[in-house]
Amino acid sequence: MNKKFRFQWGAFLMFLLYGGLFFLLLSRFVFIQYTGTAEGQELTTKAENKYSREQILQASRGKIVDRNGEVIAQDTLSYKMIAVISPKASRNSGIQRHVSDTAMTAKVLSNYINMSEEEIKILLDKNVEAKKYQVEFGKAGRDISNQLMEDIKSNKLPGIIFIEDLKRLYPNGQFASHLIGFALKEEKEDGTFKAVGKMGLEYIYDEELTGTPGKVEFQSDTKGFLLPNAEKMVTEAQDGLNIQLTLDKTIQNFLEDALNQVQEKYEPEKLTAVVADPKTGEILAMSQRPTFEPNTREGLSTNWLNEVTEQTIEPGSTFKIFTLASAIEEGVWAPNATFKSGSYTVYDTTIRDHNVVGWGNISYLEGFQRSSNVSMAYLLHQIGEKTFNEYIKLFGFGQKTGIDLPHEATGIIADSGPVERITTTYGQGTTVTPIQMVQGMTAIANEGKMMQPYIIDKIVNPNTNEVVQNHKPIEKKSPISAETAQRVKEILASTVTSEKGTAQKFKLNGYTSAGKTGTAQIPKPGGGYYWGKNDFLYSFIGMAPVEDPQLIVYIMVHRPKLELTEFGSDTTSDIFNTVTERSLKYLNIEPENLELANPIEMPKVIGGNLIESQSKLEALGLKTIVIGNSGNVNEQYPEASSSAISNSTVFIKGQGDIQLPNFKGWSKRNVMIYKSLSNLPIEIVGEGFVTEQSLTGDSIVTADTPIVVKLSTPDEVTNMETEEEIITTDLPQD
Repeated sequence: MNKKFRFQWGAFLMFLLYGGLFFLLLSRFVFIQYTGTAEGQELTTKAENKYSREQILQASRGKIVDRNGEVIAQDTLSYKMIAVISPKASRNSGIQRHVSDTAMTAKVLSNYINMSEEEIKILLDKNVEAKKYQVEFGKAGRDISNQLMEDIKSNKLPGIIFIEDLKRLYPNGQFASHLIGFALKEEKEDGTFKAVGKMGLEYIYDEELTGTPGKVEFQSDTKGFLLPNAEKMVTEAQDGLNIQLTLDKTIQNFLEDALNQVQEKYEPEKLTAVVADPKTGEILAMSQRPTFEPNTREGLSTNWLNEVTEQTIEPGSTFKIFTLASAIEEGVWAPNATFKSGSYTVYDTTIRDHNVVGWGNISYLEGFQRSSNVSMAYLLHQIGEKTFNEYIKLFGFGQKTGIDLPHEATGIIADSGPVERITTTYGQGTTVTPIQMVQGMTAIANEGKMMQPYIIDKIVNPNTNEVVQNHKPIEKKSPISAETAQRVKEILASTVTSEKGTAQKFKLNGYTSAGKTGTAQIPKPGGGYYWGKNDFLYSFIGMAPVEDPQLIVYIMVHRPKLELTEFGSDTTSDIFNTVTERSLKYLNIEPENLELANPIEMPKVIGGNLIESQSKLEALGLKTIVIGNSGNVNEQYPEASSSAISNSTVFIKGQGDIQLPNFKGWSKRNVMIYKSLSNLPIEIVGEGFVTEQSLTGDSIVTADTPIVVKLSTPDEVTNMETEEEIITTDLPQD
């Protein structure tokens, strides 16, 4: 008996359902295989995103160095502290890798970082509750030194880890702080931190100093481990550009020390000083008080201005230099002619000398030596007001010098009436910047050639050693002739040597000096002027040595606290004498030979026989340091055609064995020149002049020979000698 076939609707519907689903899945699979996309996204990209990892390579901010390459500002290794607070970090591990006891952790850490125990505990607990994996400690947990990191690690706190970071370091502390400025770390939108210049050169050249981070890209598994045969793509970090200044670290330190001593002794309201090379316009040192510590910003006030370039002052009698130069250039200077000192009346205004009654009928030369205001009024009449105004502009007043610093002030030449024109001759009413005074003085010290001041020597790309910017001396239009400059120098020297001169306190030991003192009234904010011994601006601008000036030094002391027996010139001479004498010795300017010395043009000896070249240079009256003992000269310092002074030191390098010289008494500058030319690994310790060396003179050395040279300042040497004398005195006598 045949069974009747019955159509199974249930089975058929199930077949259609699952068959349709299978067809859709197969179609989707074919589509993905063919197009490589799913839901509009590239699958290869999603896979790369899942397995790709990236590590950031930090770029260092560029260095700021002095003219000899000594570091003023640089990035240094530091650490950032992180607390891992998620229990996940300790999962499947035999070691606890997260913070479990927040109270104990907070108590220990509060002993090391600038956060209280309560603040740390609240921070940790809040993020534990929020189920965060880790937490940072903000500013308190950054810029941690290696020593502090080791101290914290010694407590063996679970979950406290450190990662390498970079910190901006100013190794010299208070050192041209308003010029150099500082950089601080700022948090970016992505949560990372970047050093940003906030003041001074750090701010001005922030873009150039900022480096570009690099990165390492690689493929890893889900746990972050590098996959076998995976390629790493490395983009190298590009460090920021290095800025080399014209500053000389040693001369800057001389200036900083002198300012500190005057600040402590006289407690002035402000101090400003600058040292320059009159032949090139290079700024060798620059500082001011009050100042601050750039590493901590301690002492930083509301005044962020660089006083040398951004602040104007009434210069007082130092401005008489340019009135004198104008008169000599115009041919109206008659040093032996006389005038009646004391007072000079124009309309309803009386101009008076600083002693009010004057000195009777005196010569114009004596009037200048005594710093007579009345003599300047008479000179203006002889020069002519319009002509004098033209000279003032030729000397660069009333306009920017063009120094490579921003926000330079211009000052105002007061010429609205006859009284203002007279007061301008002796520096009252007209305003100038210290850098304008220095620029004008270069014309006097440099045979009439006026040099534009500059502070940036060059900017170098450390990644390629390419010189991006290279600044050279710029000579401006000469306001006066060489003959006029020479006569002005002689008259300025007489203010130091004459018994009638106001600058007698600026006489140096072993060196000749020339310059002009100034005592200016300081304007009150609401009008009028302060008056009184302790309410003046005392200043001095000078040069040394007179025969061939190597330095210009300008000093301003605002409202010092003077005792009854003290004078304003005491404050400025303390700085000028100390800084100038030490700097000239450091520059190897020989005191005893200066009066007879004439500049010598350095011959070219490169390519010549080493021994013959040495004889040739010594025949010219130069001290010769020879590097090597045979062959021809490969390098020389100074370069050919540059100016040298009789008995100064020159270096020539040949081939063969290097015999170490006796460095005792050498300046740091000469040791660094020797180190650079010889390529010897000389470690220089201290400042000032060489007192000890690890290897004796005449030792044969190579590029692998370690050499240590110890330097001491003149004060330290004096103290050492005094101690030796005491010890000798105390010895038993025979």
